[in-house]
Amino acid sequence: MGAQLRVYKRRIQAVTATKKITKAMEMIAASRIVKAQRKVAASQPYATELTRAVTAVATGSDAKHPLTTEVETPTRAAVLLVTSDRGLAGGYSSNAIKAAERLRERLASEGKEVDTYIVGRKGVAYYGFRERKVVDSWTGFTDNPAYSDAKRIAAPLIAAIQQETAEGGVDELHIVFTEFVSMMTQNAVDARMLPLSLDDVAEESARKGEILPLFEFEPSAEDVLDALLPRYVESRIYNALLQAAASEHAARRRAMKSATDNAGDLIKSLSRLANAARQAEITQEISEIVGGASALADATAGSDK
Repeated sequence: MGAQLRVYKRRIQAVTATKKITKAMEMIAASRIVKAQRKVAASQPYATELTRAVTAVATGSDAKHPLTTEVETPTRAAVLLVTSDRGLAGGYSSNAIKAAERLRERLASEGKEVDTYIVGRKGVAYYGFRERKVVDSWTGFTDNPAYSDAKRIAAPLIAAIQQETAEGGVDELHIVFTEFVSMMTQNAVDARMLPLSLDDVAEESARKGEILPLFEFEPSAEDVLDALLPRYVESRIYNALLQAAASEHAARRRAMKSATDNAGDLIKSLSRLANAARQAEITQEISEIVGGASALADATAGSDK
């Protein structure tokens, strides 16, 4: 076997092994998407009803609360960025980071300082490499988040929104995550969690034909809002984490399928080159045999004379 043919065969073996790995990762990601979708669907009703309850309390009282009250001149905002812990998911994390950068620029143009909170090693690595300040970060659970993870993330954010800006608090709370639309579509979006926009909720309820219930507050609307604030933030963060996890699995499945298809195409190309190299070797060997036989025949004919 010639040296060129050996090179082609080694490359075919290496690409075949890589193809097996990417195919396995594609199948694993596909199996996890279904579970992640079910979790997203299961968390949606609770988050929806909690938002309706908060809206009903806010519209039915004159209570001033960080959950619903707009600051006249906001000067500081917190941004929670959700990325992944692992790679091999195409542009999943980079798209979320770009959306966070656009949000940061918009808030800065409005004269607001931005405190950054990050979920996922990819986001932490991005900000760490650029030596940008991060208030807090969490890693190790992005592909399968639990409600306890959302509670850990929500705690410092709730504390920040309840503090005065002079003491390190914030006036607004935003979240950037990847919304799961379908198996083929996942969009990086930013949303303002606090203060809650009552007009948007009312418009959505009116569009769906829903009527907000009337409540009596005991002991007071402020106490009710204090109790609902952590639940609301936790539910919004948990839903965002679940959508981000589903989006991560979908992006990884799509990336691994593309890698598997590319590996298959490369194997076909290398196989053609290997066949061409083998044919060239066979042709050369035949030519050498024919040339040797011809030379031998000429030598024999010369000796007979």
